[in-house]
Parts: sequence; structure tokens; C-alpha cells
Amino acid sequence: MDISLVVPLLNEEESLQELHDWIAKVMQSNRFSYEILFVDDGSQDNSWEKISEMASKNSAVKGIRFQKNYGKSQALNAAFKEAEGKVVITMDADLQDSPDEIPELYKLVSEDGFDLVSGWKKKRYDSKIRKNLPSKLFNAAARRTSGLKLHDFNCGLKAYKNEVVKSVDVYGEMHRYIPVLAKNAGFSNIGEKVVLHQARKYGTTKFGMDRFINGFLDLITINFLTKFGKRPMHLFGLLGTMVFILGFIASLYIGITKLIKLYNQEPTILITDNPWFYIALTCMILGSQLFLAGFLGELILRSKRNPQRYSIREKLNM
Repeated sequence: MDISLVVPLLNEEESLQELHDWIAKVMQSNRFSYEILFVDDGSQDNSWEKISEMASKNSAVKGIRFQKNYGKSQALNAAFKEAEGKVVITMDADLQDSPDEIPELYKLVSEDGFDLVSGWKKKRYDSKIRKNLPSKLFNAAARRTSGLKLHDFNCGLKAYKNEVVKSVDVYGEMHRYIPVLAKNAGFSNIGEKVVLHQARKYGTTKFGMDRFINGFLDLITINFLTKFGKRPMHLFGLLGTMVFILGFIASLYIGITKLIKLYNQEPTILITDNPWFYIALTCMILGSQLFLAGFLGELILRSKRNPQRYSIREKLNM
């Protein structure tokens, strides 16, 4: 199979038929063998009924229905596990991503050898205050911390080699950082393509300002996991040891100073009346806790993989 097209959605019944017909037209005109994986992320409208209707008429249409809304990352993760195409392409269901981009994205991966190609919506039709400005700040931070020179990390239109989507674990809000996850998994040939962005035709956006806060938090998580995910002891153990040694040296200094003054019969105060004693004691306690955190992290890492973070209600044509 040439292409697996993954479409996560939430309450998009108005656009689904039009999107399906557009995709089918592009696929047939280019003679691609394909499948369309619609993932219903807990829709409250008739989206699943629309998917079922399309699946009954087109065997290439497949569906995954969640028990409730788990988020875009979980929807992508579920579809990635099922995808069979040589190239996997993701796009949103709101018709803001153009299926006409599919042939060029497919060529960049299948012929030009890219592991991943990320879309860049250079000209956007979103609100400048609600989405454009926060997106620019978000992308600038992501570029600086990840080392990937992509302009639009959050673009839903991306193309991957099949082995890339099988190698990444997408959860939380980390769908924005799949290029970073792919890079960390050893897929370094990552490209970018300017894609057409269309104004929303039906409904309203599902994303609010809180997604940027969550996005920045996930960016911190990814950077931590990149550097210390496999060896948490290298961070917590090192910090814990340094803080403990600092506290121990301070305690030792306080104790020796006290003994010297007693030996020389000089006036002195009780150690427990010295505020530096409590600072030193706190350092030793914190150091011990940090060291134990690193040790526990190592134990957890060796004994447990990430659990599935969603529940599938039903599937179609699978």
C-alpha cells in the first residue's frame, strides 16, 4: 500500500464527506493505493455515523472510535499502530489542510528519501492574536530548544516513512513535537514544505490559549527526556550528590568550629541555635531525596513501559 492517510477529528460531521471526496479524487487521479484512517476522538455529533456511512461505500475508509475525548496525540498514536502504508500522511479534518498536497508530500518521502516532511503554513487565515502570534513564539522556542529549523511544528499536515510512526510514542500534547521525537529516535533526514492553508469552512476551532501553555510544558518534558530519559540518575543523582556534599561540608565546618571554640574556652552558641545548621541539614535531606528520585527513576525505567492512554470503543474495516 502506498499511503495511509490519518485524520483525527472531533465534532467535524459537516466537513467529513467533502474531505473524503476530495481525498479520494486525489488518490484516484494519481493511482495511489491507499487507506483513510479516521479517528473519532469522542465526538458528540454525528461524525461516527458519517464515517460508518463512508466506510460502507469505500473499503479504503477505516475508523477508530474512542470512548471519550482523549486528545489529538492519543488519536494519532492509535492510528499509527494500524497504519499499513509505505508513507503515512496526517491532516486535520476541518478542510484547512489541502489534500492536493498529498502527491508532493508522498514524493518527498518515497523518492527524495526524507524520513519526515513537515508542512509549513506560511500564509495563515487564523486570528493574529489568538493563534498567529502565540504560534510564532511557540515555534521560536521549539526551534531553539530542539535544534530543528522548522517554521511550523504544529502544522497537522505531515508525511512520514512508516517506520518513523512505528518508532515514536505520541501522548499528552506531543503531537506538536513528532519531528523532535523522530529525531531522538534516530531519523535525522527531516524536511519542510510550504503548504496551502485554507480558512475554516465549517464549525469553530477546537483549540484555545491553554494549548500553548500545555505545549511549552511538553517542550520542557521532551528536552528533559532527550537528555536524561534513559538515565535519570545522571541528573538527579549528580544534583543530589552535589547538594548532599555541600550540606555535609557545611555541617562539618559548623561542628569543627564549635569544637575549636570549646577547646579554647571561647564563648559559643548551641549548634541548634545556629541558622546555618538548618540550612546544611536541609541540603543533606534534599540531596538524599534527589538521589533517591534518580534511583527510583532508573528502577521504573527498567520495569515499566508507557501504558496505553486511551480506550477504543469500536473499529471499522480493521
